[in-house]
Amino acid sequence: MDDWQEVAGNWVLIPPRPTGIVHFLGGAFVATAPQLTYRWLLEQLHQQGYAIVATPFINTLDHTAIARDVLWSFEQTLNRLQSTRLIRKQYLPIYGVGHSMGCKLHLLIGSLFDIERAGNILISFNNYPASRAIPLLEQVSPFVSVEFTPSPKETDTIISKGYQVRRNLLVKFTNDDIDQTLTLNQLLQAKFPGMVSLQTITGTHVTPLGQDVSWPVGQVFTPIDAIGQWFKQEAYRDLNKLKQEICRWLNPLGSI
Repeated sequence: MDDWQEVAGNWVLIPPRPTGIVHFLGGAFVATAPQLTYRWLLEQLHQQGYAIVATPFINTLDHTAIARDVLWSFEQTLNRLQSTRLIRKQYLPIYGVGHSMGCKLHLLIGSLFDIERAGNILISFNNYPASRAIPLLEQVSPFVSVEFTPSPKETDTIISKGYQVRRNLLVKFTNDDIDQTLTLNQLLQAKFPGMVSLQTITGTHVTPLGQDVSWPVGQVFTPIDAIGQWFKQEAYRDLNKLKQEICRWLNPLGSI
C-alpha cells in the first residue's frame, strides 16, 4: 500500500516529482474515507506521477455548502503541502476527479467559485432528486417536501450559466441505471463544443470502488489457482479500462 498521509483533513499521496494534482471527491455514501474506498484507483493515478488530494465529506441536503467546504479544505491542504515543501512547484495543473455525487460537487465548485482547473474528470454523474437518491426518504418524511440544495433543475441551470472548466472527460458505464452522464454531456457540449470527451466503458456504478484481490499462488500452480487468477483478471478488467481512459486523457502523449 502506498504511503497515505492526512494533511489538514485531507488524505494525500505525493510522488517525488509530481506532474499534476488530482483533487478527488467520491460518492455520497463512500466519501468519508476515500483513501480506503477508492484506494486502488487513486494509487494507480499516483503511480502515474500525480499528487492525490482526496477530500472526505459527509453528505447532507445542502450540496452548495458541501462544495464550498471541500474546496476550502482542499485549498488549505494545498497551502500546507506547498509551505512544507511536500510539493515544491508553485504551479502544477489541478484536475478535479469526481465519482457520482463527487461529480456534482466539482460542477458546483467550477460554477460558483473562482478557481483554476486544467480539467475535470466526471465519472458516473447523477443528479437525481432526494426522493430517489436517498433510500426510504419518502417513508421517513411522507408529509414533508425534502430536496437537495440546489435541486436537480437548479443544478442544471447553474452549470449552464456558470461552469468555467472548459476541458472535461465524462465516463459512463454500460450497466449503470442511475447514471445521467448523457444529459450532462449535452449541457457541457453546448457550452464548450469540442472540449468535452465522453467515454462509455463496461462496468457498473460501483466499478471505481474496486479493490486489490490478493490471490497467493503456491509452489505448484493448481486448477484452483487458475480460477483465482481468472477471477482477479475479470474483476480488474473494467477498473483497468477506467484507469487507462483517465490516464490517456490526462496525458495523451504519454504511455500507460
